[in-house]
Amino acid sequence: MSVLFDEPGPRARRRIRIATVLGVLAAVALVALAIRQFAANGQLAYERWQPYATWPMWRYLLDGLWSTALAAVVAAALSMALGLLLAIGRLSERRWVRAPSAAYVEVVRVIPALLLVYVVLFALPKYGLDLPLFWKLVVPLTVSNSAAFAEIFRAGILSVERGQTEAGLAVGLTRGRTMRMIVLPQAARRVLPSIVSQSVGLLKDTSLGFVVSYGELLYSGKVLAAYNGLVIQTYVVVALIYLVVNASLSKLARVLEQRSSVRA
Repeated sequence: MSVLFDEPGPRARRRIRIATVLGVLAAVALVALAIRQFAANGQLAYERWQPYATWPMWRYLLDGLWSTALAAVVAAALSMALGLLLAIGRLSERRWVRAPSAAYVEVVRVIPALLLVYVVLFALPKYGLDLPLFWKLVVPLTVSNSAAFAEIFRAGILSVERGQTEAGLAVGLTRGRTMRMIVLPQAARRVLPSIVSQSVGLLKDTSLGFVVSYGELLYSGKVLAAYNGLVIQTYVVVALIYLVVNASLSKLARVLEQRSSVRA
């Protein structure tokens, strides 16, 4: 059972199935049209794809994928830590803690990550804060995704039965220890699929490293395409790499959600 939204009813599920079928048909039609155009313009010729059967090309792209993964892992770790603090802050009984936490989450949630990248890239250096290239990508991603993780953790905490907290207080635990030892472990298990799903979105956001010239996968593809002149082939390969990685993480999220439903 998801803690973030209600289970769709029969009509909603039927509409979802119809929309899915229509979306798949539209995607198949677009792919078929693209392949036809590629063939008509010689983009499917063997010699244009042969370079991507060599190790040097893949090594360069895999270096970019490693940079993408590094930025995503660091940003995810920082986002989760900050998001957890914000979630606890929003649930605090102290207004001076609850109000700023809520304001941060509500404001940051509506700001595009790209705008935050521009702030770090152009605005902060004017005030003497010029971050290293890696952090010009990680900091805006952390700020942006921390608000989303905060809502995920808050939903998980609220899903834990109030009796769990009362039981912890009854045996002499402080409210902080009750949260840390009883509530948070249960909440984390319940929202784990949502955490993985949000991490998939964060991984996609690392493509904004293109803006700051950080050597992630998309930027590496741009450099490689400029070098070998195989623009379409390069970006198709990059897209396939993103597809494999994100599909694998999405599959993991579905498996975790199914296991959570069985345990519940």
